[in-house]
Amino acid sequence: MVSNLLTVVDFRKYISVEPEKRFGKPVLTGTRISVYDVLNWLANGMTEQEIISDFPELNSEMIKACLAYAANRENRLKLIG
Repeated sequence: MVSNLLTVVDFRKYISVEPEKRFGKPVLTGTRISVYDVLNWLANGMTEQEIISDFPELNSEMIKACLAYAANRENRLKLIG
């Protein structure tokens, strides 16, 4: 039997909010690259490897952290009405 365990990325290790960077938007720590930027690149068809090639300061864990951050935000939204 094959185990179907997922490794959960702790996005808090990779994402920070700093008022002086990108108007306080969530960014990948140590960069000025926002979570939105990474999610937008993925949504528009860039692969993880293409993003890392264009931005070598990023790594696979950082990109996964952006996805985990978005999933966490989505899970916390509450519908009103």
